[in-house]
Amino acid sequence: MSDLKDEIAAQAARLVVEEGLGYGPAKQRAARALGLGHTRALPDNAQLELAVIDYLATFCGDTQPGELHALRTLALQWMERLAEFRPHLCGAVWRGTATHLSDIHLELFCDDSKSAEIALIDQKIAYTVHSARGLHGHPVDSLSVHAFCAPLNEDVGVHLMLYDHDDVRGALKPDASGRAPRGDAQALRRLMLQEA
Repeated sequence: MSDLKDEIAAQAARLVVEEGLGYGPAKQRAARALGLGHTRALPDNAQLELAVIDYLATFCGDTQPGELHALRTLALQWMERLAEFRPHLCGAVWRGTATHLSDIHLELFCDDSKSAEIALIDQKIAYTVHSARGLHGHPVDSLSVHAFCAPLNEDVGVHLMLYDHDDVRGALKPDASGRAPRGDAQALRRLMLQEA
């Protein structure tokens, strides 16, 4: 069973890195590609993340660090732009597994979620609203924008998930491996300095 999960994780990691798929769809597609159809033998996200890290180190070591730095720099610009809403970076850009195919995911902890929309309108930033799975599995509003990333010479999706101000307390607990699942602008700056 462990070998099967490892094989699915390796296939899924390639799909995450090369095609920009999310973890769930990548695992399902990898299982189908291996002729397994719908299976319960899927690796968990932690195992898949390790496979993604291995894949990046093996096949993208010359390009991925620069792409990650460009995305983190752009994320920091957006965090500074939206500082009043207590933005926290999460996802692949925070965890260090992002490539040029990755989007930036920011969580905003607002006193009033409508104020974030008003700020985008005031700044003349076009956005779309949709629902996304939030911190505790419940749907939350997400505002999506496109931002040009000059070092990558392409547009990047920036997704702003809207939470109540009080939700930030539970959001900062470390995960099972002791890593912070998200970080504010100060934490991101520290991370970027460590990697410089």
